[in-house]
Amino acid sequence: MPVTQWLFDRVQYIDPSSWSLRVGKRRFSHEELLVFDDDLRATIDCTGGWYATQDWTGIRLDKLLEDVEGASIVVTSATGYARRFPLTDASRLLLATRVGGNLLSEGHGFPARVVAPGRRGFWWVKWVTSIDVDDRSWFLQPPFPLT
Repeated sequence: MPVTQWLFDRVQYIDPSSWSLRVGKRRFSHEELLVFDDDLRATIDCTGGWYATQDWTGIRLDKLLEDVEGASIVVTSATGYARRFPLTDASRLLLATRVGGNLLSEGHGFPARVVAPGRRGFWWVKWVTSIDVDDRSWFLQPPFPLT
C-alpha cells in the first residue's frame, strides 16, 4: 500500500509516549487504544489512482462516542487537516491503530487514523489527535479538501 498525503501534509513522526487522543473531554493514550481489537476489512481508494484492500484493527467510533448527541463528528489530524462525518456513520468508522496485524507506520498514520469505508482516501484522516461532536451538519464542508 503506497504512502501518500493530501497536498501539503508531510509524514508526521509522533512519539507515542507523549501523544494522546482527545475525544471530547476525555483523553486516551496510545497504549489504551491498543487494547481495542475491532476488525474491519476495507478498501482505501486514493484519488492518486490506486486502491488497496486491507485488514484494519482499532476501535469503532461509536464506542468512543457513547452517549453523545450532535449532528456530526469532526476528526482532526496533527497537521490541522480535518474532515467532518455524519454522527450516524459512527458505527461504520474505525479509528485504526493497526493494519495487517502490525502497528501503523508513520506514513500510514501512526499512531491512529480513521478508516472510512466507501469514502475516498482523503476522508481517511491520518495522525488523528482529536475527535469532536457538534451540531453542525457534516456536509457543511467542501466536497474535497482545499488545503
